[in-house]
Amino acid sequence: MAKELNEDTGFNISIKTLIGIGAAMATVISMWFVLQADIAEAATLPAPTPPVISRMEFDMKDQLVRQTIMTTQEDVKEIKNQLDKLNDKIDRLR
Repeated sequence: MAKELNEDTGFNISIKTLIGIGAAMATVISMWFVLQADIAEAATLPAPTPPVISRMEFDMKDQLVRQTIMTTQEDVKEIKNQLDKLNDKIDRLR
C-alpha cells in the first residue's frame, strides 16, 4: 500500500531537528562567505617573485650531480667485480 502525497499529508519534525538543520545551514553559509573573503583577499595580494638562481648556485648543483653520478658509476663497477668473483667461486664449487 503506497501512501499518496497531497494537501492533507503531514509529517512531524521536532524542535531539536529544526535547530540542528538551522545550525548546519548557518555553518555552511558562514563558511561560504569566509571562503569568498579569502579569495578576494588573495586576488589583491601581489604575485610572488620568481626564485633567483645564481650562476654559481647552478654550477655547484651541476657539479654535485655529476660527482654523484661518477660515484655511483664506481660503485656499480665494484659490485660487478664482486659479482664476477662470486660467480667464479660458485663455478669452482660445482
